[in-house]
Amino acid sequence: MKLSEYFDQNRGHGIMATADSTGKVTAALFGRPHFTDETTAAFIMADRLNHQNLQSNPWAVYLFMEEGEGYTGKRLYLKKIREEESEALIQEISSKYGYSHYGRYGRYVVFFNVEKVLPLVGDGT
Repeated sequence: MKLSEYFDQNRGHGIMATADSTGKVTAALFGRPHFTDETTAAFIMADRLNHQNLQSNPWAVYLFMEEGEGYTGKRLYLKKIREEESEALIQEISSKYGYSHYGRYGRYVVFFNVEKVLPLVGDGT
């Protein structure tokens, strides 16, 4: 199944973790990614710690845990490729997923190359 289809069809909770240039880690709740193609994911971000970390360290991990019983989901290993400040793009993505709060908090759309995908638990073998 394509990643875009997976995230369109599944509900759950996501967490993004980043680290600054010294390796200090942070993690925060994030909505589902928006896919421009099957290897490029975009997230709406405020100018908070995760966004600030990505200015000096382009690597991130996004964990998605599906709703329901057990530990089912995906881990996306990401590398930042660019970002945009576009209110129109933020509104477009927000309306697709029904996110109403990004109009107040979102400022950037950050694009990542999806480097690796693993299940939430285990190594995929």
